[in-house]
Amino acid sequence: MSISIVTPSFNQGAFLEQTIRSVITSTTLPDEYFVIDGGSTDQSVSIIEKYQDKISAWVSEKDTGQANAINKGMKIAASELVGWLNSDDVYLPHTLERVLKVFEENPDVVLVYGDVLSIDERGDTINIQRFKQYELADLMAFNIISQPAVFFRRKALAKAGYLDEQYHYLLDHILWLKIALQGKIYYIPQVLAAARYHPQAKNVAHTSEFGKEAFHIVDWMKDSTEYKNLFAQNKKAILSGAHRFNAYYLLEGNNVIQALNAYWEAIIIDPSVALKEIRRIGFAILSLLGFHSIKNLYKKIRRKKFHDNKLN
Repeated sequence: MSISIVTPSFNQGAFLEQTIRSVITSTTLPDEYFVIDGGSTDQSVSIIEKYQDKISAWVSEKDTGQANAINKGMKIAASELVGWLNSDDVYLPHTLERVLKVFEENPDVVLVYGDVLSIDERGDTINIQRFKQYELADLMAFNIISQPAVFFRRKALAKAGYLDEQYHYLLDHILWLKIALQGKIYYIPQVLAAARYHPQAKNVAHTSEFGKEAFHIVDWMKDSTEYKNLFAQNKKAILSGAHRFNAYYLLEGNNVIQALNAYWEAIIIDPSVALKEIRRIGFAILSLLGFHSIKNLYKKIRRKKFHDNKLN
C-alpha cells in the first residue's frame, strides 16, 4: 500500500525545514512527497532546494490560499493513501508506518486519525490533544479532530471533490464530513503528529473566523440531501456544538464576553454538549471578574508538566 504526503507552504521558513525533515526521516518513507509553495519571499525556497532530492516534486508560485495549494499536490498524487502536513507542523517518526498498517488491516476504513501534540514556536510541548472514536454524527456536531494526524484514501478524496477552496479555516473539517459519508473512520489512540501554535498561525491570529465558517457548514449540512436526515436527528447537538466551537475560539482570542455569550447559546440548545467545556467556561467567568491570572497560571503549570517533551 502506498502513501503520498503534501506540504503547503508560504513564508514559514522558520519551521519548514523541521516539517520536511519529519517526513523524509520517517521510519517508513512516503512513496511521494510534494511541497507546494505559494511564492514565499523568505528563506523557504532555499530550504526546499536543500532537500529537493528527497522531494518528488515542488513548485513555488502564487496560489489562492491553503486549500488551493493542497489541492494542487493532491491532484498529482498517485498513491492509494494521502495526507497533508502544513509547513509548521511535524510527524512523529513512526506515524506513516502505523497509519499504513491500520489501512492495510481495515479495507473498509476511509479515514484514519490520531492524537496530536500542541507545540510552541520553540518546539516545546504545551498540550496533548487526545481524541476518541467518532462517527459522522459526532463530526457534524463539531467534535474536531486535528488535521496533522489525519490520513485518508485518495479515491475517497476524489469522490469528495477535494478541498473546498471557499473555506480558509475549516477547510479540513468539511472535507472530513464528506469523506466520513463514504465509509468508516478509525481512531488510533497514539500521538501521530505535532501542531505548532505561534503568533502567525491561523488558529492564533484569526480566532474569530473559525466560528463563522462553522455556521456556514451548519447551513450547508441542513440543506444538503446527503446530510439533512442525520442533521434533523441530531439538530440540537449540531447547533450546540457549533456555538461551543465558536466559543472555544473566541475565548482563545480573549474575546471573553463574546465567548460567554456563545457558550450560553450552546447551553440553551443542549446543555450536555456545552458543559463538556465547563472548565473553560469557568476560566471565562473568572477572567470577566478580573481574575485573569488563573488561566495564565493553569497554562504555566501545564507547560511545566510537558517540559521534558521538547521536540528536537
